[in-house]
Amino acid sequence: MKTYGQFCPIAKASEVFCERWTSLILRDLAVGATRFSQLQRGIPLASPTLLSRRLKQLEAEGVVERRRAEGRQSWTYHLTPAGEEFVPIVIALGVWGQRWTRRQLQEHEIDLDLLLWAMENSVNPSAFKKERAVVEIQFTDQPAHKRRWWFLNEKERCELCIKEPGFDVDLYVRSDLPTLIYVWRGDMSLTQALEADRLEAHGDRMAAKTLRAWLGVSSLAHVQPAGQE
Repeated sequence: MKTYGQFCPIAKASEVFCERWTSLILRDLAVGATRFSQLQRGIPLASPTLLSRRLKQLEAEGVVERRRAEGRQSWTYHLTPAGEEFVPIVIALGVWGQRWTRRQLQEHEIDLDLLLWAMENSVNPSAFKKERAVVEIQFTDQPAHKRRWWFLNEKERCELCIKEPGFDVDLYVRSDLPTLIYVWRGDMSLTQALEADRLEAHGDRMAAKTLRAWLGVSSLAHVQPAGQE
């Protein structure tokens, strides 16, 4: 780890937390990711070797602790009290980003994997008022092998499926990828997307209402861009 060579506590904290990917690792741990594979999904551009190195650094600094997964040979990762104390700072970074960096998505920012991971962690599985419900999302602008995804909502938890889960689909959603990112990020309301025909919902007669109840958005979606409060 590179150092600033200063005793200043801001410099010391920056040595720990300002390494690339570190804030995103803490972001994902704060919302419930515990397994290495879950952390990989949240930051797919970080190589497994680099992610492992960052986790070891955070463990050495007392920010993250590693535990043996119950009944398994693998490990899980958790924030320590020191790590939990940094979470409000991560949230503050997000608030600042929502206020001051909002703009039209750039090509390199249109990330399908990140959106799917974020949706899996923010939807409301109980919105369907039934024991099991399946949502199929079709991304109209994606290649065939990335076009269709399924969310299995069961027992108050949601699981993303890369193949048809084998149950009837309760709700079909069609959209291009940027539109759904804008909706999740809070730049466009679901109503606006539906009325502009940029997003479609099909199912029973309550499909649109159910989609509103099911589809979660970013916890920072309420933060308005600077100058628009």
